Amino acid sequence: MQYQAPPWLPGGHAQTIWPVLFARRYDGPAPRFRRERWHTPDGDFIDVEWLIDPAAPTDATPSAATAATAAAGTTGAPASAPERPLLVLFHGLEGSVDSQYVQAFAAVAQRRGWAFAMPYFRGCSGELNLAPRAYHSGDYVEIGWMLSQFRAAHRGPMIAAGVSLGGNALLRWAQEAGDTAADTVKAVSSICSPLDLTAAGHAIGKGFNKLVYTRMFLRTMMPKAMSKLKQHPGLFDAERMRRVRNLYEFDNLFTGPLHGFRDVDDYWLRASAKPHLARIRVPALVLNARNDPFVPAHSLPAQSHVGAHVTLWQPREGGHVGFPSGRPPGHVRTMPERVTDWLAMRL
Repeated sequence: MQYQAPPWLPGGHAQTIWPVLFARRYDGPAPRFRRERWHTPDGDFIDVEWLIDPAAPTDATPSAATAATAAAGTTGAPASAPERPLLVLFHGLEGSVDSQYVQAFAAVAQRRGWAFAMPYFRGCSGELNLAPRAYHSGDYVEIGWMLSQFRAAHRGPMIAAGVSLGGNALLRWAQEAGDTAADTVKAVSSICSPLDLTAAGHAIGKGFNKLVYTRMFLRTMMPKAMSKLKQHPGLFDAERMRRVRNLYEFDNLFTGPLHGFRDVDDYWLRASAKPHLARIRVPALVLNARNDPFVPAHSLPAQSHVGAHVTLWQPREGGHVGFPSGRPPGHVRTMPERVTDWLAMRL
C-alpha cells in the first residue's frame, strides 16, 4: 500500500487521534445499521450490526433469516441480494459500530454493492454478556463460530477483515483453520493489528501511550470488569482491579486467567498471530503502519515470517487505524478503499 500522510498531520499520534475525533468517515448520508442477536452454544449472546441496504424495500429487513440459517436454528444475513459479497468486519479493543473505521468500511462496502456486517465481541454491544468470559486478542474459536454463522446464512462469497485486536484474532483463526479456512472465506485482512502482543502491550504502557491510550481503554474496561464481578462473584480480586493502572496488570488479573491462560505473559505469547503467519492457507493481507504508536515497527513481521498466502503492507505512515487523507478535516476512506480493493481481487 502506497500511502503518504497529509503535511498538516505529521506523526503517528496525530495520525491516530485526529481521524477518530475530526476526519470525515463517509460521503453523503451516514450508513444505517440494524442490530440482530445470536445465541451462542454456551448460553450467551452476540449482537451483530447489519448494514441496511438503502435500495432495499422497507419491508426487507436485514434480520430476515435465509432458509439455510433457519434450518440451522440460528439467525443471520439479510435475505435480500444473497449472492452479493459479504464483508464481515471484526472490531478492535472496545470498538463499536460508532468507531470511525467501522463506519468508513461500511460506507465503502455500500458503494461497492456488498453486504456488510460487524459482530460485537462479547460485552461490547452496550449490554453485559451473560457468561463469565469476555473476549480477547486470540479468540479464534469465537471468530470461527461467528464466521460459521455468517457462512450458513449467506450464499454469496464472503471476505473478512479485522481491525487491531479483531485482526489478530482473525489471523489466529485462519492459522488454526489451515486449509479449511477457504471453505468459509475467500480472503482475510488484518489492519493495524498487534501481531506481537508482548511488544505492543509493553509499548502502550509507556509514556504518552500510557497517559492517553491506556487511560482511554481502561476507562471502559475496568467498569465492565467490575460489573462482570457482580454478575459472577469471586471471578477476581476487586481490590486488585481497583489498583490496575495499565493493560499488563488488567490482562494479568482479568483477560488472561478468565480465558484459560496462566497469566498475562502466557496470554500475550499464545494469542499472538506473528509466530504462526506461515500456517495461513487463505489469501491474507496484513497491513501495519510503521509509525503506529501501539505497534512498534521492530515487532512487525518480515517476509521471512510469512508464507506464500500472506501479503505484507507496511507503509511508513498512517498511525493506528488512521491513514487520514485530504485537506482539513481530512477523511479516512483511503485505507478501507485500498483494503477492499485487495479483497475484491480475491472474490
